[in-house]
Amino acid sequence: MPPAVQSVTRVLRTDLTASLVVFLVALPLCVGVAVASGVPAELGLVTGIVGGLVTGLLPGSSLQVSGPAAGLTVLVYEAVREHGVAALGVVVLATGVLQLVLGAAGLGRWFRAISVSVVEGMLGGIGLIIILGQLYAMADHEAPGSGPGKVTGLPGLVAHVVTEPRALSALAVGVGTIAVIVLWQRLPARARVVPGALVAVAGATAAGALLHLPLKTVQVRGVLDALRLPGAETLGGLASLEVLGTVVAFTLIASAESLFSAAAVDRLHDGPRTRYNKELMAQGAGNTVCGLLGALPMTAVIVRSSANVHAGARTKASRVLHGVWLLLFAALLPAVLGYIPLAALAGVLVHAGVKLLPVAQLRALWPAHRGEAVVLAVTVTAIVTVNMFEGVLIGLGLAVAKTAWEISQVHVAVTDRGQGAITVRLTGNATFLRLPKMLDALEALPAHRPVELDLTGLRHRDHASSVALRSWAETRTAPGTAAVRPAPAV
Repeated sequence: MPPAVQSVTRVLRTDLTASLVVFLVALPLCVGVAVASGVPAELGLVTGIVGGLVTGLLPGSSLQVSGPAAGLTVLVYEAVREHGVAALGVVVLATGVLQLVLGAAGLGRWFRAISVSVVEGMLGGIGLIIILGQLYAMADHEAPGSGPGKVTGLPGLVAHVVTEPRALSALAVGVGTIAVIVLWQRLPARARVVPGALVAVAGATAAGALLHLPLKTVQVRGVLDALRLPGAETLGGLASLEVLGTVVAFTLIASAESLFSAAAVDRLHDGPRTRYNKELMAQGAGNTVCGLLGALPMTAVIVRSSANVHAGARTKASRVLHGVWLLLFAALLPAVLGYIPLAALAGVLVHAGVKLLPVAQLRALWPAHRGEAVVLAVTVTAIVTVNMFEGVLIGLGLAVAKTAWEISQVHVAVTDRGQGAITVRLTGNATFLRLPKMLDALEALPAHRPVELDLTGLRHRDHASSVALRSWAETRTAPGTAAVRPAPAV
């Protein structure tokens, strides 16, 4: 066999193996994210299929894998609760179209300008809400709607578990699922070819069936029955400002998560680098198709993407094939989903939520970058206590304010040699944030002495600072005071 043919055969073999690994990782996550989002489990599979067969074929990032993500669970759940499942397809469709427009306009690379602390805080807030919500699901108990409600309802959840044998059985299955996932990571690499989440869910399903445990299981309707194509009435919902705000939130968060994932995946391999605008358009095309099918929104997912790279994937064939395997499963074995305990899926998502918590990042930031640590912590808190979209906006606003404060550094140097004029040299960036410091120093100068004001060291002077300096100079030239004159250039 010629060397070129051998090389191609070797690549195809590794891509085939990697696609099976990614499929096994994606299967429980697709179902779990859908259930946690409050939509039929089949819609998670549909989004995973589209992520493989549509986004997977398009240019952008060759090795990262797209599908339903835990990072959007909270936002989707809120959207479904407020607008209904029927409106979800319209929101996702508009999100996809907006991503296509942003990518075509060349704005994909600008998503990398978002503060890393805000992104980590966003993921941490999402992770915390996922954990809080899925703790209730692990006990087969309905979770409160708000973040604060989930926190204050924990004592009642504990009382429910203690007094209800069914809840205790479900909790045991959920905790066992988490334990299997954690312990599976400690096994030799050869054993970990089968993902721990799949093993844990399969084990929980088998235990529930063999022990006849009274567990709630996934409700199966069939893929075709779960699809909800957008109609004229739901499309009209885009005229609502509230729905448009949800579309903007979906777009910003899904795009940022996908492009940050692409940057992370690029560090895992030495193949072609991500083309950010094309990747954003690929995500937009996938979300457009998902919206037309009434499915969940998609993002690039770091867990599946890293599994793809570590399994030896060389080309985009692996992620396309993973979509084929999901399609075959949805077509041939959908009834299997009906045996999966909800508590087991909740355990998978609790584990995923814990991995989103930025504990290591906070520990690293606090000694040297406390301002960034505060931005991260405030973003997490705002998302949990308010909501996803407004929490991210609060984090972004705080990050911008912090940056503005840090770059608004102005130094006032007063030189008084005891005779003649006093020299005052301003250096740095004069903005309204530093006006108190500048004016306090200037107004403390003796009124009977002339002042030479040197502004050549200012890199920037905003309008407020210019007006304030001009006003101060005018008061110095009033009758009975000494004049201000510009210092000679050095």
